[in-house]
Amino acid sequence: MIIRFATPLDASEILEIYSPFVKNSPATFETTVPSISEMQDRMKNGATTHPWIVAQNDLDKKILGYAYASPHRSRAAYQWCVESSVYLCESARGQGTGTALYDVLFEILRRQQFVNVYAGITSPYPPSEKFHQKYGFQKIGIYPRIGFKIDRWHDVGWWEYRLREVSDRELPLPPTLLAQTRWPSNL
Repeated sequence: MIIRFATPLDASEILEIYSPFVKNSPATFETTVPSISEMQDRMKNGATTHPWIVAQNDLDKKILGYAYASPHRSRAAYQWCVESSVYLCESARGQGTGTALYDVLFEILRRQQFVNVYAGITSPYPPSEKFHQKYGFQKIGIYPRIGFKIDRWHDVGWWEYRLREVSDRELPLPPTLLAQTRWPSNL
């Protein structure tokens, strides 16, 4: 498996992975599958500040999954916090692909000087909850009955992962742009 930065050319395969979650699952509250150009725009809009990465089969070059970070909130005091998402094709689940994607994504985010990662997980959704808990996320809260999809209301649990420790009064350096960050040699 190869993990690399995603490009707009990956949007079609990313949509193949994401579409079943939109159509058949409350894992995302999106209800209409985005077009390829919409997905490309999402990738481009975050490209300077927030990474999108893919896991690709080394043999046939098929994308097995993807992960990305996005801003947690837009106000300046939140700039050190991101939200993460990871989606895998069915055959890649339970094979370590999600862990490998998060390992690389979180190393990039550390190098960019981010501090906290948050994941909003539809609850109950045992596969994602177990994965995030095993990875080291801590459940910090819940929004009850916040989204209606697939004929019912769903809760969203909020989970936190600390990328690095900072003291209560420490003002960290602002996060760096992706282009200004040194990468592991395998990206």
